[in-house]
Amino acid sequence: MSGNKVSRQKPCHHCKSRLASAPTDTSTIHYEKFWLYRHCSSLQQSDRQAQKAGQLFSGLLAMNVVFLGSAFISSMIFNHVAITLADVWILLSILKVLCLCWIIFYLVGTSRQPHAVLHRDAHAGPIWIRGSVLLFGSFSVLLNVFQIGYSAILIHCKSRVDIVFPSIEILFICAQAFLLWHHSKDCIQVQHNFTRCGLMLTIATNLLLWLLAVTNDTIHMEVESQLREVEQRFSGKAPFSRNETILCTCPNTTDCKVFQKGYILLYPFNTEYCLICCSMLYVMWKNVGRRISHHHVPHIKPKFKLQGVVFGPLLGTIAVIIGICVFMMYQIQATGSAPNRPVFVMYYCYYIVLLPLMSVSAVIGTIIHALEKKELDTLKNPTRSLDVILLMGAALGQIGMAYFSIVAIVATDPRDLLNSLILSHAVLLIFQNITQNVFIIDGLHRQPFISPSREEEMKEEQNHEAYDQRRVSMLELGQEIRKVSLSYIHSYSHLSWKRKALREISFFLVLCNIILWVMPTFGAHPVFENGLERSFYGYSTWFAIVNFGLPLSVFYRMHSVGGLLEVYVTA
Repeated sequence: MSGNKVSRQKPCHHCKSRLASAPTDTSTIHYEKFWLYRHCSSLQQSDRQAQKAGQLFSGLLAMNVVFLGSAFISSMIFNHVAITLADVWILLSILKVLCLCWIIFYLVGTSRQPHAVLHRDAHAGPIWIRGSVLLFGSFSVLLNVFQIGYSAILIHCKSRVDIVFPSIEILFICAQAFLLWHHSKDCIQVQHNFTRCGLMLTIATNLLLWLLAVTNDTIHMEVESQLREVEQRFSGKAPFSRNETILCTCPNTTDCKVFQKGYILLYPFNTEYCLICCSMLYVMWKNVGRRISHHHVPHIKPKFKLQGVVFGPLLGTIAVIIGICVFMMYQIQATGSAPNRPVFVMYYCYYIVLLPLMSVSAVIGTIIHALEKKELDTLKNPTRSLDVILLMGAALGQIGMAYFSIVAIVATDPRDLLNSLILSHAVLLIFQNITQNVFIIDGLHRQPFISPSREEEMKEEQNHEAYDQRRVSMLELGQEIRKVSLSYIHSYSHLSWKRKALREISFFLVLCNIILWVMPTFGAHPVFENGLERSFYGYSTWFAIVNFGLPLSVFYRMHSVGGLLEVYVTA
C-alpha cells in the first residue's frame, strides 16, 4: 500500500510549472529546447562526446587529405618527371569537385531543413571579412581567366589540363564565396558529422591550393627563361639549344603579354583568398552543433564611425602617400633593370621610420587598455579564438624571415650601410609584430563600449521584458534606469580621452598595415632582390624561406587590418 502511495507521488511544483509551460504540439518541440535535455546531464554528456568524436573524425579526414596533397606537391618539386604539375592539378580538381558537391548539397538540402539553423554566431563573418572574400575571390576569378587565355594562346605546348583546372577553379571560387557570404554565421543543428566532414574537406582543399600557389612558380620561370634568352642574344652568346627552346615562351603579341602580366600581377590575391576562406570555414566547423543562449546574444552591434578621430587618419594618410611614392620609385627601378643600392636604402629607411611609430602606438594603446580597466569578455567565441591563432601564426612568417636576415647580416658585414639598414629593419619588424599582436589581442578581449544614451535604451528594453515576465512596478523601473544612466555618464566623462586615443591609434595602425600589405603584394620584394641573404643561404634555400614567409607576412598585414578595425569599433 505504501509502495503504491510512493509510486503515485505528485510531481513537485517546479516540474508542474515546467510541464504546464510546455507546448501541447509535441511535433514542434526540438531536442535543443526540451527541458529534459537541459536538466539531464547524461544527455548533455553524450552529446558532447558525439560532438568531440565528429570533430576528431573530420579533423583526421582533413589531415589525411592534406598529407596526400602535400606528398603530391613535394614529389612534383623533387621529382618532376614522375609526378608532374598536371598530376597535382588532377588531384586538386577531384577534391574541388567533391567540395562543390557538398556545397551544393548544403545550400539546397542541409541548410533548408526544419530546425537546421536555430542560432547564428553574431561574431562570425564580419562585413569586412566577407567583403575581403568577395574582393579576393573576384581577383582570383580574373586570375584564372588570364591563365585560361594564356594557356589557350600557348596550346601547342600546354596540355588541356591547363585550361580545365582553372575552369573548375572558377566554379569552386564562386560557390565557396556564395556559401561564406550567406552562411558563415550558421550554427547548423542537423547532419553534424556530414557537415563537419564537408567543411574540413573544403579547408584541406584550400590549404593545398595555397601550398601549390606558394611552391609553383611556372609562369615566373617561363618569363625569366625568356628574358635570359633575350639577354644572351643581345650579348652575342651562343643561343639556346633546341631542348632549351622547347619551353613555352610567350609570342610577341599584345594578347599574350596582357594575359601574362595580368596573371603575375593578380597571383598574390589567390593565396590571400585561400587563407581567408580557411579561417571562415574553420569558424563554421567550430559552430556546427553549437547552441547559443539568448543572454549571450549581443543586443547591439557597434557601428563603424569616423567621429572624433583626426590625428590617426591624418598621420596614416601621410604614411600611405609616402609609402606609395617609395613603392612606385622602387617598381620603376625594378622593372627597368636590377634595383640599385640607393633604391634599397630609400626602401629600408621608410620602414625604419614607420615601424617604430607603429610600435610606440601599439605600446601606448596597450597601456591605455590596462588603465581603462574595462571588463573582459570571457564568453566562448570561436571567431575571436581563431583571430588570435591566425595573428600569432601569420606573424611567424615575418619574424622567421627577420631572424634569418639577422643571422646572415651578423655573419657577413653588419657595418656596411645597406647591411646595417637591413639589420635595423629586421629587429624593428620583430618588435613591431609583437607589440601590435599584444595590442590587438588585448583589444579583442575587451567588452565593447556602449554610449550612455544607447545603454539607457537597452536597459529600458530589457526592463520592459522583465516587467512583462516579473511584473515589476514602473517606479522601480524608472529608478533602475536613472541609476544606470548616472553611472555610465560618470564613467563616460572620465574615460572619453582614453577611448579617443584608442580610436586614433587603431585607425593609424589600420592605414599603416594597409600600405605594408600593398607594397609586398604588388611586387616589392627587396628581401629576395637585395642579394645578401640569397648569397648567404643559397638560391634554393632562400627561395623556399621567402616563398613560405612572404605569403604569411602579407596575410598577417591584411588580417591585422580586420583585428584593428574590430578594436576601433569596440572602443
